[in-house]
Amino acid sequence: MLLSACGSTSAGANGVASPSPRRTSASPSPSPTALGRIAAFAGRPRSGDGPSGSLRVTGTRAVALTFDDGPSPTWTPRILALLRKYHVHATFCIIGREAKAYPKLVRQIVKEGHTLCNHSWDHDEFLNQRSTAYIRSEMTRTNAAIRRAVPHASIRYYRQPGGNWSARIVRQARSLGMTPLHWSVDPSDWQRPPARSIIHTVKSTTRRGSIILDHDGGGDRSHTYAALKVLLPYLGRKYDLIRL
Repeated sequence: MLLSACGSTSAGANGVASPSPRRTSASPSPSPTALGRIAAFAGRPRSGDGPSGSLRVTGTRAVALTFDDGPSPTWTPRILALLRKYHVHATFCIIGREAKAYPKLVRQIVKEGHTLCNHSWDHDEFLNQRSTAYIRSEMTRTNAAIRRAVPHASIRYYRQPGGNWSARIVRQARSLGMTPLHWSVDPSDWQRPPARSIIHTVKSTTRRGSIILDHDGGGDRSHTYAALKVLLPYLGRKYDLIRL
């Protein structure tokens, strides 16, 4: 069932993402000269068993954290600090207009070794109803805004707002070198449930290979932040946590 924001509940069994180093060994941040080159070996866009062929599991025993709708000047720095504390890298699905507004945060995300994902220019949940030219312009405009902040940035993934995929969206993402990225664990944190609810959902539904959907932007993320204080050490003990 698809939801009206960046949330749905899906489950999958097959994917093809490659693992990064174990969470227990902190990976060094890229040097200033390597800013924006955290995924130098981009490879080809990948297929999965999610909606319209999107990727919804990692394809390994490892678990991936993803954050949507940022960057936010309030919540992204706090979430980045938590990820640093627990030596975790994640994937940030960035809104183009937010990248334009907060380029320093895009640079910080990359500098700290996280993966970038295009999340459309303005979170258009009805992009599947737009023309092919409009779909492509949303993606290219967002990539351009990210690369204005971080020249030569590697943007390996695209995530459709609301999970409202279509074959045309998937084709356009792949034609631009981006793997369509879905999820398999959704605590619906965009609805601002209590932190205990977010914690319960993630703990009870995460399995080996899960891709977890969270949000660092799009509104008040205090409940997400509080939940992550519990979830990051829990997930780190139970699973290998990878950036896609």
